[in-house]
Amino acid sequence: MRTALVTGSSGFIGYHLCQRLLADGFRVVGIDNLSEYYDVTLKKRRQTMLLQSPGFSVLNSAIETEGLLDEVFARERPEIVVHLAAQAGVRHSLEDPRSYLNSNMKGTFELLEAARAYPPEHMLLASTSSVYGANTKLPYAEIDRTDHQMSFYAATKKATESMAHSYAHLYDLPVTMFRFFTVYGPWGRPDMALFKFTKAILRGEPIDVYNHGQMMRDFTYVTDLVQGIRLLIDVVPRRPEGGVVPEGDSLSPVAPWRVINIGNSRAVPLGDFISAIEQATGLTARRNPMSMQPGDVPATWADATLLHDLTGYRPHTGLAEGVQAFVDWYRGYYGTNDWAETVGAGDLRRLSG
Repeated sequence: MRTALVTGSSGFIGYHLCQRLLADGFRVVGIDNLSEYYDVTLKKRRQTMLLQSPGFSVLNSAIETEGLLDEVFARERPEIVVHLAAQAGVRHSLEDPRSYLNSNMKGTFELLEAARAYPPEHMLLASTSSVYGANTKLPYAEIDRTDHQMSFYAATKKATESMAHSYAHLYDLPVTMFRFFTVYGPWGRPDMALFKFTKAILRGEPIDVYNHGQMMRDFTYVTDLVQGIRLLIDVVPRRPEGGVVPEGDSLSPVAPWRVINIGNSRAVPLGDFISAIEQATGLTARRNPMSMQPGDVPATWADATLLHDLTGYRPHTGLAEGVQAFVDWYRGYYGTNDWAETVGAGDLRRLSG
Protein backbone atom coordinates (compact mmCIF):
# COMPACT_ATOMS: atom_id res chain seq x y z
CA MET A 1 0.00 0.00 0.00
CA ARG A 2 1.54 3.26 -1.14
CA THR A 3 1.13 6.40 0.93
CA ALA A 4 0.02 9.60 -0.79
CA LEU A 5 0.24 12.97 0.92
CA VAL A 6 -2.37 15.40 -0.44
CA THR A 7 -2.25 19.03 0.61
CA GLY A 8 -5.54 20.89 0.31
CA SER A 9 -7.34 17.59 0.88
CA SER A 10 -10.63 19.20 1.93
CA GLY A 11 -10.73 21.47 -1.10
CA PHE A 12 -12.79 20.86 -4.21
CA ILE A 13 -10.13 19.05 -6.25
CA GLY A 14 -8.41 17.61 -3.19
CA TYR A 15 -11.60 15.92 -2.02
CA HIS A 16 -12.24 14.24 -5.38
CA LEU A 17 -8.59 13.18 -5.72
CA CYS A 18 -8.51 11.68 -2.22
CA GLN A 19 -11.67 9.72 -2.98
CA ARG A 20 -10.04 8.33 -6.11
CA LEU A 21 -6.75 7.45 -4.40
CA LEU A 22 -8.55 5.69 -1.55
CA ALA A 23 -10.59 3.70 -4.07
CA ASP A 24 -7.32 2.69 -5.74
CA GLY A 25 -5.90 1.35 -2.49
CA PHE A 26 -3.64 4.21 -1.40
CA ARG A 27 -3.23 5.22 2.21
CA VAL A 28 -3.96 8.94 2.05
CA VAL A 29 -2.66 11.56 4.47
CA GLY A 30 -4.39 14.90 4.02
CA ILE A 31 -3.42 18.37 5.15
CA ASP A 32 -5.87 21.26 5.05
CA ASN A 33 -6.13 24.44 7.12
CA LEU A 34 -9.90 24.79 6.45
CA SER A 35 -9.40 28.44 5.51
CA GLU A 36 -12.33 30.83 5.58
CA TYR A 37 -11.86 31.97 1.97
CA TYR A 38 -15.18 30.26 1.29
CA ASP A 39 -17.78 28.32 3.29
CA VAL A 40 -15.88 26.24 5.86
CA THR A 41 -18.93 24.02 6.36
CA LEU A 42 -18.56 22.77 2.79
CA LYS A 43 -14.91 21.87 3.44
CA LYS A 44 -15.74 20.14 6.71
CA ARG A 45 -18.42 18.04 5.04
CA ARG A 46 -16.00 16.95 2.35
CA GLN A 47 -13.50 16.06 5.06
CA THR A 48 -16.08 14.15 7.09
CA MET A 49 -16.88 12.03 4.05
CA LEU A 50 -13.19 11.25 3.51
CA LEU A 51 -12.78 10.28 7.17
CA GLN A 52 -15.33 7.51 6.66
CA SER A 53 -12.48 5.59 5.02
CA PRO A 54 -10.00 3.90 7.40
CA GLY A 55 -7.27 4.65 4.89
CA PHE A 56 -7.59 8.42 5.33
CA SER A 57 -6.16 10.66 8.02
CA VAL A 58 -5.90 14.44 8.09
CA LEU A 59 -4.05 17.25 9.81
CA ASN A 60 -5.87 20.59 9.92
CA SER A 61 -2.94 23.00 9.80
CA ALA A 62 -1.42 25.57 7.46
CA ILE A 63 1.34 24.23 5.25
CA GLU A 64 3.33 27.44 5.61
CA THR A 65 3.85 26.72 9.32
CA GLU A 66 7.61 26.36 9.63
CA GLY A 67 8.71 22.80 10.32
CA LEU A 68 5.20 21.29 10.09
CA LEU A 69 5.71 19.52 6.77
CA ASP A 70 9.14 18.30 7.88
CA GLU A 71 7.43 16.49 10.75
CA VAL A 72 4.72 15.07 8.50
CA PHE A 73 7.20 13.79 5.90
CA ALA A 74 9.41 12.25 8.61
CA ARG A 75 6.47 10.47 10.20
CA GLU A 76 4.51 9.38 7.11
CA ARG A 77 7.30 8.94 4.51
CA PRO A 78 4.93 9.43 1.55
CA GLU A 79 5.92 7.88 -1.77
CA ILE A 80 3.58 10.25 -3.63
CA VAL A 81 2.95 13.92 -2.87
CA VAL A 82 0.17 15.88 -4.56
CA HIS A 83 0.29 19.56 -3.65
CA LEU A 84 -3.07 21.25 -4.15
CA ALA A 85 -3.17 23.60 -1.16
CA ALA A 86 -3.16 27.23 -2.26
CA GLN A 87 -4.92 30.51 -1.92
CA ALA A 88 -7.01 30.52 -5.08
CA GLY A 89 -8.96 33.13 -6.99
CA VAL A 90 -7.77 35.79 -9.41
CA ARG A 91 -10.05 38.54 -8.11
CA HIS A 92 -9.38 37.92 -4.42
CA SER A 93 -5.66 38.38 -5.07
CA LEU A 94 -6.42 42.06 -5.69
CA GLU A 95 -7.83 42.37 -2.18
CA ASP A 96 -5.49 40.20 -0.10
CA PRO A 97 -2.22 39.56 -1.95
CA ARG A 98 -0.31 38.71 1.23
CA SER A 99 -2.36 35.54 1.71
CA TYR A 100 -1.16 34.40 -1.73
CA LEU A 101 2.44 35.11 -0.83
CA ASN A 102 2.15 33.10 2.40
CA SER A 103 0.10 30.15 1.21
CA ASN A 104 1.28 29.73 -2.35
CA MET A 105 4.95 30.63 -2.15
CA LYS A 106 5.96 30.08 1.47
CA GLY A 107 3.77 26.99 1.68
CA THR A 108 5.38 25.54 -1.44
CA PHE A 109 8.83 26.38 -0.09
CA GLU A 110 8.11 24.45 3.11
CA LEU A 111 6.91 21.49 1.02
CA LEU A 112 10.03 21.50 -1.12
CA GLU A 113 12.27 21.67 1.93
CA ALA A 114 10.48 18.69 3.49
CA ALA A 115 10.82 16.75 0.23
CA ARG A 116 14.53 17.55 0.11
CA ALA A 117 14.93 15.98 3.56
CA TYR A 118 12.64 13.00 2.90
CA PRO A 119 12.48 12.50 -0.88
CA PRO A 120 9.27 10.97 -2.26
CA GLU A 121 9.14 8.95 -5.45
CA HIS A 122 7.16 11.64 -7.25
CA MET A 123 5.88 15.11 -6.42
CA LEU A 124 2.93 16.56 -8.35
CA LEU A 125 2.18 20.24 -7.84
CA ALA A 126 -0.80 22.27 -8.99
CA SER A 127 -0.27 25.36 -11.09
CA THR A 128 -2.88 27.11 -13.22
CA SER A 129 -3.75 28.10 -16.77
CA SER A 130 -3.55 31.68 -15.50
CA VAL A 131 0.25 31.54 -15.86
CA TYR A 132 -0.22 31.91 -19.64
CA GLY A 133 -1.35 35.46 -18.88
CA ALA A 134 -1.17 37.82 -21.82
CA ASN A 135 -0.40 35.09 -24.36
CA THR A 136 -2.62 35.45 -27.40
CA LYS A 137 -1.55 32.22 -29.13
CA LEU A 138 -4.30 29.64 -28.66
CA PRO A 139 -4.52 26.87 -27.67
CA TYR A 140 -1.91 27.15 -24.93
CA ALA A 141 0.91 24.61 -25.13
CA GLU A 142 3.25 23.82 -22.26
CA ILE A 143 6.30 24.88 -24.24
CA ASP A 144 4.85 28.35 -24.90
CA ARG A 145 6.51 31.22 -23.03
CA THR A 146 4.78 32.34 -19.84
CA ASP A 147 6.35 35.69 -19.07
CA HIS A 148 3.42 38.05 -18.58
CA GLN A 149 1.05 37.02 -15.78
CA MET A 150 -2.01 39.24 -15.39
CA SER A 151 -2.72 38.74 -11.68
CA PHE A 152 -0.70 38.30 -8.51
CA TYR A 153 -2.34 34.90 -8.07
CA ALA A 154 -0.94 33.80 -11.43
CA ALA A 155 2.45 35.29 -10.57
CA THR A 156 2.67 33.26 -7.36
CA LYS A 157 1.80 30.06 -9.22
CA LYS A 158 4.40 30.76 -11.89
CA ALA A 159 6.90 31.34 -9.09
CA THR A 160 6.10 27.91 -7.61
CA GLU A 161 6.84 26.32 -10.99
CA SER A 162 10.29 27.92 -10.96
CA MET A 163 10.89 27.05 -7.31
CA ALA A 164 10.02 23.41 -7.92
CA HIS A 165 12.28 23.31 -10.97
CA SER A 166 15.24 24.52 -8.96
CA TYR A 167 14.72 21.82 -6.32
CA ALA A 168 14.25 19.17 -9.01
CA HIS A 169 17.55 20.22 -10.57
CA LEU A 170 19.54 20.57 -7.35
CA TYR A 171 18.25 17.53 -5.46
CA ASP A 172 17.04 15.24 -8.26
CA LEU A 173 13.45 15.38 -7.02
CA PRO A 174 11.00 14.17 -9.72
CA VAL A 175 8.38 16.89 -10.14
CA THR A 176 5.31 17.18 -12.36
CA MET A 177 3.54 20.53 -12.47
CA PHE A 178 -0.12 20.69 -13.53
CA ARG A 179 -1.75 23.64 -15.23
CA PHE A 180 -5.47 23.30 -14.54
CA PHE A 181 -8.13 24.83 -16.78
CA THR A 182 -11.38 26.06 -15.13
CA VAL A 183 -12.28 22.96 -13.15
CA TYR A 184 -15.95 22.44 -12.31
CA GLY A 185 -18.28 19.77 -10.97
CA PRO A 186 -20.10 18.57 -7.81
CA TRP A 187 -18.72 19.85 -4.50
CA GLY A 188 -17.27 22.83 -6.41
CA ARG A 189 -16.04 26.14 -5.03
CA PRO A 190 -18.64 28.83 -4.24
CA ASP A 191 -16.41 31.55 -5.71
CA MET A 192 -16.43 29.95 -9.16
CA ALA A 193 -18.80 31.03 -11.92
CA LEU A 194 -20.81 27.79 -12.12
CA PHE A 195 -21.62 27.87 -8.41
CA LYS A 196 -22.44 31.58 -8.37
CA PHE A 197 -24.51 31.44 -11.55
CA THR A 198 -26.49 28.39 -10.44
CA LYS A 199 -27.20 29.92 -7.05
CA ALA A 200 -28.35 33.21 -8.56
CA ILE A 201 -30.46 31.63 -11.30
CA LEU A 202 -32.28 29.37 -8.84
CA ARG A 203 -33.01 32.41 -6.66
CA GLY A 204 -34.20 34.50 -9.57
CA GLU A 205 -31.30 36.92 -9.11
CA PRO A 206 -29.21 38.46 -11.91
CA ILE A 207 -25.77 37.08 -12.78
CA ASP A 208 -22.74 39.30 -13.42
CA VAL A 209 -21.46 38.64 -16.94
CA TYR A 210 -17.95 40.03 -17.30
CA ASN A 211 -16.57 41.58 -20.48
CA HIS A 212 -20.19 41.68 -21.68
CA GLY A 213 -20.00 37.93 -22.27
CA GLN A 214 -17.08 38.16 -24.70
CA MET A 215 -15.05 35.49 -22.91
CA MET A 216 -14.14 31.86 -23.49
CA ARG A 217 -13.00 29.23 -21.04
CA ASP A 218 -11.75 25.66 -21.31
CA PHE A 219 -14.09 24.01 -18.78
CA THR A 220 -12.66 20.79 -17.33
CA TYR A 221 -14.87 18.37 -15.41
CA VAL A 222 -13.39 17.40 -12.07
CA THR A 223 -13.39 13.62 -12.56
CA ASP A 224 -11.58 14.09 -15.88
CA LEU A 225 -8.99 16.17 -14.07
CA VAL A 226 -8.59 13.56 -11.33
CA GLN A 227 -8.18 10.82 -13.93
CA GLY A 228 -5.37 12.83 -15.52
CA ILE A 229 -3.64 13.29 -12.16
CA ARG A 230 -4.04 9.62 -11.27
CA LEU A 231 -2.46 8.47 -14.52
CA LEU A 232 0.39 10.97 -14.24
CA ILE A 233 1.30 9.75 -10.76
CA ASP A 234 2.90 6.77 -12.51
CA VAL A 235 4.59 8.87 -15.21
CA VAL A 236 7.66 9.91 -13.25
CA PRO A 237 9.89 12.42 -15.06
CA ARG A 238 13.57 11.58 -15.38
CA ARG A 239 16.47 13.91 -16.05
CA PRO A 240 17.13 13.53 -19.80
CA GLU A 241 20.48 12.13 -20.83
CA GLY A 242 22.60 14.74 -22.54
CA GLY A 243 19.84 17.31 -22.06
CA VAL A 244 17.96 16.01 -25.11
CA VAL A 245 14.20 16.54 -24.80
CA PRO A 246 11.70 15.02 -27.28
CA GLU A 247 9.93 17.54 -29.48
CA GLY A 248 6.78 18.90 -27.87
CA ASP A 249 7.73 17.65 -24.40
CA SER A 250 7.98 20.20 -21.60
CA LEU A 251 10.54 18.09 -19.74
CA SER A 252 13.40 20.21 -18.47
CA PRO A 253 16.79 19.58 -20.15
CA VAL A 254 18.50 19.85 -16.74
CA ALA A 255 16.04 18.38 -14.24
CA PRO A 256 13.43 15.64 -13.70
CA TRP A 257 10.72 18.29 -14.02
CA ARG A 258 7.80 18.58 -16.40
CA VAL A 259 4.71 20.79 -16.71
CA ILE A 260 1.46 19.44 -18.15
CA ASN A 261 -1.85 21.01 -19.16
CA ILE A 262 -4.99 19.24 -17.97
CA GLY A 263 -7.91 20.70 -19.88
CA ASN A 264 -10.84 19.70 -22.04
CA SER A 265 -9.18 21.12 -25.18
CA ARG A 266 -12.20 23.20 -26.06
CA ALA A 267 -12.74 26.96 -25.71
CA VAL A 268 -16.40 27.46 -24.75
CA PRO A 269 -18.00 30.91 -25.13
CA LEU A 270 -19.38 32.25 -21.86
CA GLY A 271 -22.83 32.50 -23.43
CA ASP A 272 -22.84 28.76 -24.18
CA PHE A 273 -21.81 28.06 -20.60
CA ILE A 274 -24.71 30.12 -19.27
CA SER A 275 -27.07 28.39 -21.69
CA ALA A 276 -25.97 25.01 -20.31
CA ILE A 277 -26.86 26.17 -16.79
CA GLU A 278 -30.23 27.44 -18.02
CA GLN A 279 -30.90 24.07 -19.62
CA ALA A 280 -29.90 22.19 -16.47
CA THR A 281 -31.99 24.34 -14.14
CA GLY A 282 -34.94 24.86 -16.46
CA LEU A 283 -34.73 28.59 -15.81
CA THR A 284 -33.63 31.64 -17.77
CA ALA A 285 -30.77 33.75 -16.43
CA ARG A 286 -31.14 37.50 -15.90
CA ARG A 287 -27.83 38.85 -17.16
CA ASN A 288 -26.02 41.89 -15.81
CA PRO A 289 -23.36 42.85 -18.41
CA MET A 290 -20.14 44.15 -16.84
CA SER A 291 -16.68 45.25 -17.93
CA MET A 292 -13.66 42.95 -17.87
CA GLN A 293 -12.27 42.60 -14.35
CA PRO A 294 -8.62 43.40 -13.59
CA GLY A 295 -6.44 40.30 -13.79
CA ASP A 296 -8.83 38.37 -16.04
CA VAL A 297 -8.00 37.16 -19.54
CA PRO A 298 -10.54 36.93 -22.38
CA ALA A 299 -9.87 33.29 -23.27
CA THR A 300 -8.25 30.07 -22.10
CA TRP A 301 -7.84 26.94 -24.17
CA ALA A 302 -5.62 23.94 -23.43
CA ASP A 303 -3.52 21.99 -25.85
CA ALA A 304 -3.62 18.66 -23.98
CA THR A 305 -1.57 16.73 -26.53
CA LEU A 306 1.25 16.07 -24.07
CA LEU A 307 -1.15 14.59 -21.50
CA HIS A 308 -2.43 12.21 -24.17
CA ASP A 309 1.07 11.35 -25.39
CA LEU A 310 2.16 10.43 -21.85
CA THR A 311 -0.97 8.65 -20.63
CA GLY A 312 -3.19 7.85 -23.63
CA TYR A 313 -5.95 9.86 -21.95
CA ARG A 314 -7.96 12.89 -23.00
CA PRO A 315 -10.55 14.66 -20.80
CA HIS A 316 -13.88 14.11 -22.50
CA THR A 317 -16.89 15.02 -20.34
CA GLY A 318 -19.22 17.30 -22.31
CA LEU A 319 -20.28 20.63 -20.86
CA ALA A 320 -24.01 19.81 -20.76
CA GLU A 321 -23.36 16.55 -18.91
CA GLY A 322 -20.97 18.14 -16.43
CA VAL A 323 -23.15 21.17 -15.71
CA GLN A 324 -26.19 18.93 -15.19
CA ALA A 325 -24.23 16.85 -12.68
CA PHE A 326 -23.30 19.99 -10.76
CA VAL A 327 -26.84 21.37 -10.74
CA ASP A 328 -28.20 18.02 -9.55
CA TRP A 329 -25.63 17.99 -6.74
CA TYR A 330 -26.37 21.61 -5.83
CA ARG A 331 -30.10 20.97 -5.56
CA GLY A 332 -29.53 17.89 -3.46
CA TYR A 333 -26.95 19.49 -1.18
CA TYR A 334 -28.88 22.71 -0.56
CA GLY A 335 -32.33 21.16 -0.66
CA THR A 336 -33.49 23.28 -3.60
CA ASN A 337 -35.57 20.65 -5.38
CA ASP A 338 -38.71 22.71 -4.75
CA TRP A 339 -38.10 25.58 -7.16
CA ALA A 340 -41.13 27.56 -6.04
CA GLU A 341 -39.84 27.48 -2.48
CA THR A 342 -36.36 28.48 -3.62
CA VAL A 343 -37.04 31.45 -5.91
CA GLY A 344 -40.72 32.16 -5.46
CA ALA A 345 -43.44 30.91 -7.77
CA GLY A 346 -43.72 34.27 -9.50
CA ASP A 347 -40.02 34.27 -10.42
CA LEU A 348 -39.96 30.96 -12.23
CA ARG A 349 -39.02 31.45 -15.86
CA ARG A 350 -38.92 28.08 -17.53
CA LEU A 351 -37.18 27.60 -20.84
CA SER A 352 -39.54 26.90 -23.71
CA GLY A 353 -39.26 23.38 -25.01
